[in-house]
Amino acid sequence: MRSIFQPGDVKTFGRIVRTEDCAAFDSGQVHPVYATFALARDAEWCCRLFVLEMKEEGEEGIGTQLSVDHVSPALQGSEVVFTATITALQGNEIICRYEARCNNRLIATGTQSQKILKKEKLERLFSSL
Repeated sequence: MRSIFQPGDVKTFGRIVRTEDCAAFDSGQVHPVYATFALARDAEWCCRLFVLEMKEEGEEGIGTQLSVDHVSPALQGSEVVFTATITALQGNEIICRYEARCNNRLIATGTQSQKILKKEKLERLFSSL
């Protein structure tokens, strides 16, 4: 694992809210706004941008924690910009807080953590399940 980041470092990611990102279940679409589960996926991706640069050959990241406080809707077609900030590095774990904004309006905040592990360790874990 490369030690190239420190607490306070920031990554950003933008998402145009697509049809498949809107709140829908087996019964159909609920409403044409960014679903909390899609927002969580994209928040995790923004935080993972650190992992992509930190992991070395033979390593992979795995999520360990995700929280979402979804405070405002974002309509389909609008752009949501995520900002992830490292709050702590604990061994092989990267801990971030993030916020999501649409036109400077706060959409969501939360935290996300990932660990960087050897791929062999992950494969052993998965095969033991």
